[in-house]
Amino acid sequence: MTLQFKSKQRGISFIGLVFMGSLLAMTGVVVAQMFPTYLEYQSVLKAVNKAKEGQSVAEARMIFDKQASVDDIKTISGKDVDVTKEGDKVVVSFAYEREIHLAGPAYLTLKYAGRSK
Repeated sequence: MTLQFKSKQRGISFIGLVFMGSLLAMTGVVVAQMFPTYLEYQSVLKAVNKAKEGQSVAEARMIFDKQASVDDIKTISGKDVDVTKEGDKVVVSFAYEREIHLAGPAYLTLKYAGRSK
């Protein structure tokens, strides 16, 4: 008497595949919307590091605004950056938020902050 065992199926069902595909698609859409804000943050950091070359508050803000116009930074301007002196070095810092609309009343809020090196 030989017994035959049914082999257990392994893998993912069609419903599971559709669910995982839609989850990956939604994640991809959110990441695709976040990526430009990260690139803009990198541009702001570059502009802030350039602005620290100014010797006064007005000069540092002017340098930031010039660099912001070159890099097409629209989220933050020279009047939004904080310029201070620590010893003999000029330090430029910033903080701002970006909101990304997801669906209906849902938003993703990204908070960016940094300072010159």
